[in-house]
Amino acid sequence: MTNVPNKHELVELRAEEIAGSPLVNADLAPTTIAQRTWGTYNIAALWIGMSVCIPTYMLASGLIAGGMNWWQAILTIALGNLIVLVPMILNAHAGTKYGIPFPVLARASFGTLGSNVPALLRAVVACGWFGIQTWIGGQAINAMLVVLVPSWTSLAVGPWISFALFWAMNVYFIVEGTESIRWLESLAAPFLIVVGLALLAWAYVKGGGFGPILSQPSKFTTFGEFWHFFIPALTGMVGFWATLSLNIPDFSRYAKSQRAQMMGQALGLPTTMTLYAFIGVAVTSATIIIFGEAIWDPVVLLAKFHNPFIILLAMVSLLVATLTTNIAANVVSPANDLANLMPRKISFRTGGLITAAVGVLMMPWKLLTDYGTYIFGWLIGYSGFLGPIAGVLIADYFFIHRRELKLKDLYIRGGAYEFTNGVNLRAMAALVCGIVVALIGLFINDLRFLYDYAWFVGFGVAFVVYLVLMKSSAK
Repeated sequence: MTNVPNKHELVELRAEEIAGSPLVNADLAPTTIAQRTWGTYNIAALWIGMSVCIPTYMLASGLIAGGMNWWQAILTIALGNLIVLVPMILNAHAGTKYGIPFPVLARASFGTLGSNVPALLRAVVACGWFGIQTWIGGQAINAMLVVLVPSWTSLAVGPWISFALFWAMNVYFIVEGTESIRWLESLAAPFLIVVGLALLAWAYVKGGGFGPILSQPSKFTTFGEFWHFFIPALTGMVGFWATLSLNIPDFSRYAKSQRAQMMGQALGLPTTMTLYAFIGVAVTSATIIIFGEAIWDPVVLLAKFHNPFIILLAMVSLLVATLTTNIAANVVSPANDLANLMPRKISFRTGGLITAAVGVLMMPWKLLTDYGTYIFGWLIGYSGFLGPIAGVLIADYFFIHRRELKLKDLYIRGGAYEFTNGVNLRAMAALVCGIVVALIGLFINDLRFLYDYAWFVGFGVAFVVYLVLMKSSAK
């Protein structure tokens, strides 16, 4: 193993050192330094491709529909993304340094077998997101078919056929593997930004300039009313990328350097999210002026256009945006997480196909009933599970191990991360404490504020409990 004393250098493990271990397969094995080819542009393009998508648009427009004015919505989204950028960069460090994916990094804190618990929690959320994105993409296809074949409207199963078609597109890229994802993201990123700006230009022209569009007042008459909506909304914004803040090592393991992963993320995530959020805000505000109602679903909005060429171009753009986000954000992680469960039997492709199947079974159309279900139910709810995992990972890597891991031991039984039969009970206790405290407000009304801060509360509780338990056991 190549291991240098400088903590910012890259570490490499020879394949023969872990050959035959039941904890490794080709997809979970650490990348070699030669395989770490992603520069700042590749990482930034990855985030542009994932950020420019319909759920991002729906985040912003959902806040407008919920009562915020334009600057309140933009501030909430920008702040949420700046907050989540911190754990994103921190968790990416180990991926870049050691070339390991998220479930392998989790072995350092949860144990070689215990890592399956956070990995499966993350995988379930990803399956739900896969279903949401696939449903949205299917609706875009359905809208295109209505334009091309007007009689398609009378077909009751039309939306479901479209859903199946987009599902099949996703499966194609799953079968092709991770390198096809980098190609797709790099190609699509500039195109998606241009399309977004074109949509903003439409809102500007049809809405009579930004003056009328951005003059829509907030529905909140007091600071207390605003704050009551703002806090859970901010948690929802953090929760939006709480998934990727855990499994970012799945991508940063291919980065050339720490600088590449940090700069790529800092340039690609908050800037693109804020820009596309502004587009969502401006366009949704414009729909109030143009159509007399806030239309927060872009597929519904585009269906109101009369020019078939514009509709088709816009829908194709939505398809590309949704596809790039879905593959990168919602397939790579659960595929690796499921592979971690049985490395010798589940490959990346197999894990990805399982994700595609479970995503349908989670009935994503119910999660998109309205903005309240989307933001305050789905996003905040699962953030209460993921925040505690992030708390344990960061506490372990930076404060317990101080960025120094025994790479070989992450892939063998009986090594430094065996703990108690492969499970670190202290990490499990911290995880449970974080989840219980974060979600208890969902069941006890007087403690509702804990649920409103679910990601923050879960992260903080798990972080502190883990450090206390680990340091006390070392005495």
